[in-house]
Amino acid sequence: MARIARLKVRGEPAVYHVISRTTLEGFVLGDVEKEHLLGVIKRLSGFYFAEVLGFCLMGNHFHLVVRMYPDSNYSEEEVRERYDRRYGEEKAAALGDRQMRDLGKKMADLSEYIKEVKQDFSRYYNKVHRKKGYFWSERFKSVIVENGETLVNCLAYIDLNPVRAGLVKRPEDYRWCSLGYHVQTRNKGRFLSLDFGLWEFGIKSAKERLRNFRRFVYEKGELEGIEKERRRGFEVGKADRFLLRTRYFTDSGIIGSKGYVSSLYLAFKDHYAAKRDKIPKRIIGLEGVYSLKRLAEASGV
Repeated sequence: MARIARLKVRGEPAVYHVISRTTLEGFVLGDVEKEHLLGVIKRLSGFYFAEVLGFCLMGNHFHLVVRMYPDSNYSEEEVRERYDRRYGEEKAAALGDRQMRDLGKKMADLSEYIKEVKQDFSRYYNKVHRKKGYFWSERFKSVIVENGETLVNCLAYIDLNPVRAGLVKRPEDYRWCSLGYHVQTRNKGRFLSLDFGLWEFGIKSAKERLRNFRRFVYEKGELEGIEKERRRGFEVGKADRFLLRTRYFTDSGIIGSKGYVSSLYLAFKDHYAAKRDKIPKRIIGLEGVYSLKRLAEASGV
């Protein structure tokens, strides 16, 4: 039976809610796998014309809300620059006019973007776990989402996934969803859009949009502690940030002052599979404290 063509908006930006599940039994996406998958999504969203608005990585599937932009929004120089960043200046310089046009179309294509995310992660997972065969269900689901109220409801639904699953009581306590990323990392690398569908309501400030989105999610999900959050105006306080940073005390491989972490890293350097030297990362919210990832995350085992 022939496949039904995927619905894609042509010639203008469009938002899609993407869902993809694994073919394997059980909850095979653990902490390390989720962290790697998030890295793949972040890296490829910088190559494709993709603006990530929200995500949630669960044990056997992931949700991604992404706005895809048409290639007409980008100049040839911008296409070549993205290709250069990924493949190098020499390969980018060798691209002809037709190749540039084809490349621009690829960068604007939702199917190409998600296919590469899934393929990249599958190769990683099979190599690390010494497996063969398919990791993901063959076809991902995608829904076109209207801007405004529909979009903010979709984003709230996705961020409430770990709460509904009983993994956490508050979505920002879950590391691998949008609110968790916003609150725990302060949107590191500006990976996530701060749109939330709230532009439609005239909210210009990024801080105000995040605060309003937290309010919306809490009220939509009727979450515990909502009265306390209402009294605080849904601001993320210093105490919250500290509590969310404490995961470093269990998830890091080495934690301490920069000098301490650096010296111990040299002693354990052979245990890390990374070719480049690891650099201690400052933990925002914990003055003078640095960390390195766990050996499992560093070596991919």
